[in-house]
Amino acid sequence: MRELTGIEEILLVTIWRLKDQAYGVRIRQEASRVLGKEFTYGNLYSALHQLVAKKYIVSTPGDTIPARRGRPRIIYAISPGGFEALVKARKMNDKLWLGISRFALEKERGG
Repeated sequence: MRELTGIEEILLVTIWRLKDQAYGVRIRQEASRVLGKEFTYGNLYSALHQLVAKKYIVSTPGDTIPARRGRPRIIYAISPGGFEALVKARKMNDKLWLGISRFALEKERGG
């Protein structure tokens, strides 16, 4: 299993947080909020398709929405392999940042 990219990690955490509300628009809104900048639909769906191909997430049709002309929302959920990759990423980040507080970073940059 290879390491997650930053975007993959953000999307997996976002999908995990949103639970059964993890569909395109909601995922994009949350990812944009976390990133502090607009996350385009092109970037979103490209990354989601990669995560599906890697079997880190699964997609299933949800409720049919009249505004979508009868097409169902696609709901995304983390697969067991995706959850394992997310746990591994968290452990790696914890090791990487061990002993470094956010206050030390702010002090170092003069803030």
